[in-house]
Amino acid sequence: MRRMHSGFTLIELVIVIVILGILAAVAVPQFIDLSTDAKNAAVAGVAGALSSANAINYASRSENVARGVPITNCTSVSAALAGGVLPTGYTITTLAVAVGVTASCTLTYTPPTGTVATATFTATGIL
Repeated sequence: MRRMHSGFTLIELVIVIVILGILAAVAVPQFIDLSTDAKNAAVAGVAGALSSANAINYASRSENVARGVPITNCTSVSAALAGGVLPTGYTITTLAVAVGVTASCTLTYTPPTGTVATATFTATGIL
């Protein structure tokens, strides 16, 4: 009686390992620089939050001066955020904003290690 052995031969296993190695060698460079993209996306998200907070603050303060916070420069926009504080590592360049005028402000993230990331947001001055 003849027994049937099932399974893979050594050659088949080696070919599969070689193919997986080639795929990994092609895919690795695509994922190496994801930290820079993540930092840029995080800075863009915070800049969007600042711009949105400024718009809501401007609309609220235009209706009732007792609401919101006065915006006289780019750095004062962070007070319009929920909690009123920028996340750690973020700075806003100081730029005066006249009442009723919209200015373009720069937000910078300086990580403990790695590259610095920047984004811009708009601020409209209001007293």
